[in-house]
Amino acid sequence: MKEAYLYKKLKDKKIQCQNCAHYCLIEEKNKGICKVRENIDGKLYALNYRKIIAINIDPIEKKPFFHFLPGTRSLSIATVGCNFACKNCQNWEISQAPKLTNKIEGEEISPEKIVEIAKENNLKSISYTYTEPAIFSEYAIDTMKIAKKEGLKNAWVSNGFWSKELLDIAYQYINAANIDLKGFSDEFYIKYCAGKLQPVLDTLKRLKEKKIWTEITTLIIPSLNDDQKTLKEIANFIKKELGEETPWHVTQFSKELSWQLKDLENTPVKTLEEAYRIGKESGLKYVYTGNIAGLPFENTFCPKCKSLVIKRTGYFIERYDINGKCFKCNEDLNLILN
Repeated sequence: MKEAYLYKKLKDKKIQCQNCAHYCLIEEKNKGICKVRENIDGKLYALNYRKIIAINIDPIEKKPFFHFLPGTRSLSIATVGCNFACKNCQNWEISQAPKLTNKIEGEEISPEKIVEIAKENNLKSISYTYTEPAIFSEYAIDTMKIAKKEGLKNAWVSNGFWSKELLDIAYQYINAANIDLKGFSDEFYIKYCAGKLQPVLDTLKRLKEKKIWTEITTLIIPSLNDDQKTLKEIANFIKKELGEETPWHVTQFSKELSWQLKDLENTPVKTLEEAYRIGKESGLKYVYTGNIAGLPFENTFCPKCKSLVIKRTGYFIERYDINGKCFKCNEDLNLILN
């Protein structure tokens, strides 16, 4: 447990959490929406500080990052908790645990130890993933500070529902972010995520302003966000506000892994292919399909001459680029190599 970095004290020991875009007003002895932040005697505490619920060494492509340190491995960490309650969540056992069990479980590991583990395994980065890193921001920030000093990169895999205050203190330590852009309407976010769209869009634009490498992931859910209008709106937003070089990952929904949408069907391959086409026709240089093996759209092609420059088979990659440029026409491939 640690006193939160971002909150405002109010009258009668009430506080306003300023960690995410919910900006919860929390009375004494109560918790915020995420259930991992509690008002104790007029001070806000992060109950999940230093409590690791998941720690693994993953290919960076699993996050997914296709243009950030390609072919490397990353130490992936998470605590319990989330500021969303996505009905499609595939990690709901840990993301929703505090809401379902009222418990904060996890192994006590210090930020120093996290960095030590990454260095012992010769890893280039630490990924804050599996659950929402904004909800363990104190732990993440303390770890990122040490990691940066030790020459490690930091990557957030997030829903993007941050407060402006959080981004203002965290951005200087974040090297890359993969943000879920789950839909493109408040109606979708309210009904299926327990959040709102605009704060996510604001976070994305601020990440761009701060020059943090950003990739976008959209889980394509049949009948909910797979219509052409939604997909075109997402692709056009990425092109206009984030830049044509921003990778867009369109991934397959799996009902077997879903928390509350098991009555839906898995995303058909043809829907992913259509999303890919929409992204490319909207002017995006890099569009990728995910969660389904064997499609050629997991590969990176030169946006200029169309040559295959990175071949992906699962999480195994073969690079044909030359220092981040096309081997054939010398086009910049927008790769972050170090």
